[in-house]
Amino acid sequence: MALQYRITKRNNSLQNNTPQYIIQAISKGTIDLEKLSTDISNECSLHQVDVKAVLIALGIKMDFYLQNGYTIDMGDVGKFKMGLQSVAAPSPEELSAKKNIKKFNINYQPSRKLKKMLKAGVQVYKEGSRYL
Repeated sequence: MALQYRITKRNNSLQNNTPQYIIQAISKGTIDLEKLSTDISNECSLHQVDVKAVLIALGIKMDFYLQNGYTIDMGDVGKFKMGLQSVAAPSPEELSAKKNIKKFNINYQPSRKLKKMLKAGVQVYKEGSRYL
């Protein structure tokens, strides 16, 4: 399989709105928990219900550990950790979590295996063309 892309026109607001073209990856859709658990169960001896239960439990535990400040290392998948975006203040005394933290996010760092795959490149094809 390959990653499909399209060419998209964008205006560069930093350079007098001059048009520029970019290559944009196209999503083929979303894989939900049901599909993921079915696919995994077809490749191992576990029943789909057991796989789904483990994936649901994984989500619950990730939520718990991330909120408690842990980094979750999932081997070949990569690492996840909680991050936040805050507004600066002129002095430490003027900082407060309630006032200065604007939003939370989850940072993802791919594993070495995934980084090597990304560095090597992924096969791509243009939207509208035939992929062989």
